Amino acid sequence: MPSYQLYSSRNFPPLSDTLTMLAGLGYQDVEGFGGLYADDAKLADLAAGLKATGLKMPTAHFGLDMLEGNSDQALKIARTLGIKHIYCPYLMPDQRPTDGPGWRAFGARLEAAGRPYKAAGIGFGWHNHDFEFKATPDGAIPQAEILAGGPSLEWEIDVAWVIRGGADPVQWIRRYGPRITAAHVKDIAPAGENTDEDGWADVGHGTVNWASLMAALRAVGCKHFVMEHDNPSDHARFAKRSILALRTN
Repeated sequence: MPSYQLYSSRNFPPLSDTLTMLAGLGYQDVEGFGGLYADDAKLADLAAGLKATGLKMPTAHFGLDMLEGNSDQALKIARTLGIKHIYCPYLMPDQRPTDGPGWRAFGARLEAAGRPYKAAGIGFGWHNHDFEFKATPDGAIPQAEILAGGPSLEWEIDVAWVIRGGADPVQWIRRYGPRITAAHVKDIAPAGENTDEDGWADVGHGTVNWASLMAALRAVGCKHFVMEHDNPSDHARFAKRSILALRTN
C-alpha cells in the first residue's frame, strides 16, 4: 500500500494542499509525525484534511516523551486519526547508550512504553536511523540489541538509513522479517549529487536497488510502504516520481 510520510512536506505548507496533492497522485495512506498533532487545533485540522481527501493514516510517529509521559493524549490522537501502528522514531545523541547492555535496556524501555498502546490494539515499535547499525565499543549492534530487549517490538525499517549505517538491508529483512510491519521507501543520490537535498533522491532516481528490496519486503509480509525524503527541494516532484517508481517495482 503506497503511503507518504508527511514530514517530507513540512517545508511546503499548507497541509490541506499537501493532502489534496497526495490524493490526486493516487496515494491512499499517509504517515504522521509529532508536529502535526502538537495541539488539539492542529489535530482537528489534520483529521478534517484526512476526511476531506479520503486519505487514511494507518501508521504514525510519536516522540518518546509523549509515549512514556502522556499515553492518554497519544491514544486520543491515535483514535482520532485511526492510527493502527505507532513507531518511536528517534533518540537524541546525548541520550543514546554506549554499549550493548545499554541498548538492550533501551529495548526493554520501549517494550514497557508500548504496553498501553498494545493493550488498546495498536501495534508499537521502533523506527531506525543510521546510528543503530554502528557497532559500540564492545562490538554490539544497537538495532539487534533493541529488538532483543523488546521482544514484541515491531520494526519500521528505514532502508536508506540502514544503508547509510553501513549495513546490508536484505540481511536484516531476512533476519527480522516477521517483525517488520512498515518500511520507509527513500533513495540515496550518487556521491556528490543532490547536496541541496542532503544527498537524498526521489525514489527510483538514486542508488538504492528498490526492485530487489521491495521483493524482499513483500516476501516477509510488510504491508506499509512509506515514501520519504528528508529534505526535498520540491515535494510535489518527489511525491509524483516516487509513487510512479513504486508502481513499477
